[in-house]
Amino acid sequence: MKTEEVSELLADVADRLIMPRFGTLGSDDIEEKKPGDLVTVADRDAEIELARVLRAQEPGVLVVGEEGVFTDPSSLDALPHAAHAWVIDPVDGTRNFARGRPDFAVMLAEVRGAETVRGWIWQPVHDRLYVAEKGAGVTCNGTPIAPPEVNDRAVPLGASYLPVPGEEHAEVRLVRSWGSCGIDYPKLIEGDLDFLCYRSMFPWDHLAGALMVTELGGRIATDAGADYHAGVIGRRLVAATDPDLWQVARDALFGD
Repeated sequence: MKTEEVSELLADVADRLIMPRFGTLGSDDIEEKKPGDLVTVADRDAEIELARVLRAQEPGVLVVGEEGVFTDPSSLDALPHAAHAWVIDPVDGTRNFARGRPDFAVMLAEVRGAETVRGWIWQPVHDRLYVAEKGAGVTCNGTPIAPPEVNDRAVPLGASYLPVPGEEHAEVRLVRSWGSCGIDYPKLIEGDLDFLCYRSMFPWDHLAGALMVTELGGRIATDAGADYHAGVIGRRLVAATDPDLWQVARDALFGD
């Protein structure tokens, strides 16, 4: 599918299956997959529809969806070895969505041979579409995004959803993130932050944003220094707007 067609697909699915449920969910529309991990009827319906359209365009293509992997993890295992795959996060920031908060996004990544080649982040409430194509940069609502300028912060500013042990003594400043990678990564690439830190490395959370970071000259890697791509696992994931800031953040939070 052409990039514009995929963008239109995300907007259409959000308009039909996600936004009508925003602020209207009943208790029967929300479940816990496990303690603290929510899923809504919007997550499931949107993922099913996205997967249906993508498979119709290319029968046999691997589709890895967050909700599908919960019931059948085999597609996640197959992702690093797939010739062509789509990775879906139908509602990233489900907790925000379920509470009627605007900070959520629909995210999609295209992977070929474990390499992310295109990524989309659609923020329906904020009306912002971020698109990355490998070797072609990143756009927001069709306008190219330039690499963030060097800022004058006294210490690098980062965000993490969960506290990092010892963060109060690190030579960086760490604040809590927005509860959605589809909000966090745009904040990073637009210069509101210098780095991000995560515990989980699920591909639906990070592949689209990771491509945006690297297309703008940044780095995303585990705390052990393994550059992130489909199939990479580790203890912590750090993304930064340039490699030097990545090293500063990594060393400050996790030692030499």
